[in-house]
Amino acid sequence: MAGVLAQLLSHSPEPEKTVASAARLCYSARSVEELKTGMTGAEVASLVGKLLSMGHLSALEHASFTFGVEGISRACSHQLVRHRVASYSQQSQRYVKFDEVEAVVPPSIAADAGRASIFEDKLADLWRFYSEMLEDGVPAEDARYILPNAAATKIIVTMNARELRHFFSLRLCNRAQWEIRNLAEAMLVAAAPVAPLLFAGCGPGCVEGPCPEGEFTCGKAKSVKKHLNSIRPS
Repeated sequence: MAGVLAQLLSHSPEPEKTVASAARLCYSARSVEELKTGMTGAEVASLVGKLLSMGHLSALEHASFTFGVEGISRACSHQLVRHRVASYSQQSQRYVKFDEVEAVVPPSIAADAGRASIFEDKLADLWRFYSEMLEDGVPAEDARYILPNAAATKIIVTMNARELRHFFSLRLCNRAQWEIRNLAEAMLVAAAPVAPLLFAGCGPGCVEGPCPEGEFTCGKAKSVKKHLNSIRPS
């Protein structure tokens, strides 16, 4: 099936200005009504930059982003929902009866024609049995037990900017599993144009300092940084 798709469905209005307003409130005597008054783009950039440089990230929690995601496997979505400071709505295998074979094939399998053919045959066998069970009256909530981790899924994801930066720091790392790394990249590409200040410099630890993976480092910090610079605001 086609690769991962992460579409930005909605986000907080003026997310960067909202974050800057929260910062302004913390460090000034202005009333709430005055927070946005006269705030220039330069001041927004200065306040957001100061928050990021100082690591004072609580104000980023006031900006949220909602993504529509498809083209990922259940194996990937199980990793995604481990990020608990987020909201999720996932396509149900209990209530949705699937008529078509939709599965994610790992590149390491797809690269070998013989292995890929066997993999596809096994998937077809599973889906055939799944369909037969539905036709025989087995409830979808029970028939789904035969479905594999490769089964494709769709999910709505909402995270605030602080959690997104944390998500990117973990999942854009070369040591992250390839599929959720692809998802993280797609989400960054979708969100960055809307709030380039909030997502400037985000990525794994090696982007702005030493690799935090220690002896498990991939040893490719320069190429990782170069790639991320090509897809996100600097």
